[in-house]
Amino acid sequence: MSGAIRVRFAPSPTGMFHVGGARSALFNWALARRSGGRFVLRIEDTDEARNRPEWVEGIISALAAIGISDQDPVFEGPYFQSHNAEAQREAARTLHAQGRAYYCDCTREALVERTGSQQLGYDGHCRDRGLEHAEGRALRFRTPDTGVTVVDDVVRGRTEFPNNAMEDFVVARGNGTPVFILANAVDDIRERITHVIRGEEHLSNAPKQQLLWEALGAVPPVWAHLPVIVNEKRQKLSKRRDKVALEDYLAEGYLPEAMVNYLMLLGWGPGDDVEIRPYAELEERFRLEDVNKAPAAFDVKKLAAFNGEYIRALDEDAFVQACQRWLTAPHAPWEPEAFDEAAFRAVAPLAQTRLSVLSDITAYVDWLFLPEPPEDEASWTKAMKPGAEEILASVRRRWAEVDWTAEALKADLEAVAGEQGLKLGKAQAPVRVAVTGRTVGLPLFESVQVLGRERTLARIDAAAARLAAQDA
Repeated sequence: MSGAIRVRFAPSPTGMFHVGGARSALFNWALARRSGGRFVLRIEDTDEARNRPEWVEGIISALAAIGISDQDPVFEGPYFQSHNAEAQREAARTLHAQGRAYYCDCTREALVERTGSQQLGYDGHCRDRGLEHAEGRALRFRTPDTGVTVVDDVVRGRTEFPNNAMEDFVVARGNGTPVFILANAVDDIRERITHVIRGEEHLSNAPKQQLLWEALGAVPPVWAHLPVIVNEKRQKLSKRRDKVALEDYLAEGYLPEAMVNYLMLLGWGPGDDVEIRPYAELEERFRLEDVNKAPAAFDVKKLAAFNGEYIRALDEDAFVQACQRWLTAPHAPWEPEAFDEAAFRAVAPLAQTRLSVLSDITAYVDWLFLPEPPEDEASWTKAMKPGAEEILASVRRRWAEVDWTAEALKADLEAVAGEQGLKLGKAQAPVRVAVTGRTVGLPLFESVQVLGRERTLARIDAAAARLAAQDA
């Protein structure tokens, strides 16, 4: 095969963008860019009952989010399968005229009656009946009676499919419309696709498509079937059971760069132990021949670890900007006017080191913008042990006059801990819950410094009053 490499990504607009599709798109994109070829986006939109325009827009926007868009000269399209209907019909007519396909009026019921089985494939009953085109008659491809169809797959190696084990498959329906397998082959040929890189679940279609390419006078593409993606239980990712939509991960606060990095490593590796690296390096190292055929595990915990690394690498302005959607209405749990960007910037570096997904930011800073600390009964019960009232009272007296810096605040609480014969961690627990509502969170003294003396003392007073009411 000569000429520039041309790959294609051909999703159907029938739902949200699957992470497996995103992985396939990225592998195609990397090969096209690294080789100086072209990446063709083709929307396979012939399933009118399930297609929706918003899903088309969703595909395009999801691809753009992971860096695949028409802003790059490598990109071509989007093309639409429905626009090629006449070429697909003409291909069906050509196959019939050449004797490579024949019309069939068999019903499923008639087939079962002849074979006595629901399981057997088509028995070739109409092969030599010489039926002409008529409404209700499907067009079937005449598979060879002998020999094998060899699919040389870059990932899976050489696979032989005995021709006598393949039934004469339908290429056009009784109403004349081509089925997917023919439409797919015709579009690939028209778009001069040289490499078909797709999920392993399509491998069973490859011999049929290869026969169609050859019957239509074209040289079959280079095949590469990517390993199936499985969950932590080694089950194939399923939208009914697993979170699989790329949009859901992005909406939760996974950075696009982290998603790209992680997805590129599902079934392929750069050949060293470095996993966190920019896309440009991944693209440069990508080799289709290095893709594994073993199932690739989608580990959400590992993805979160990747994302945390990318979050920590953001500069201050980029981090603040990335958090905006969760800090402002309608996503934030506080009133819009309560948000103070200067206050957030003061605690942002403390939160940035702790986040694995951006949506967790509200749980780290809600105490700062809510009028009262969030209620967490488990934290209250754990921290407000006997002696908590004395700790709060002592801290309150000291903090009423202390120089309002993290260092001074900590020194005063250490002094209170010493008076009570406690370690600092034990002494600060009731203070943390009184001020922030939770037993865990950002460093206490830096947080208290940002919250301010007036609001901090008011919260300590409120906690002390609640304790007194409990004891009454």
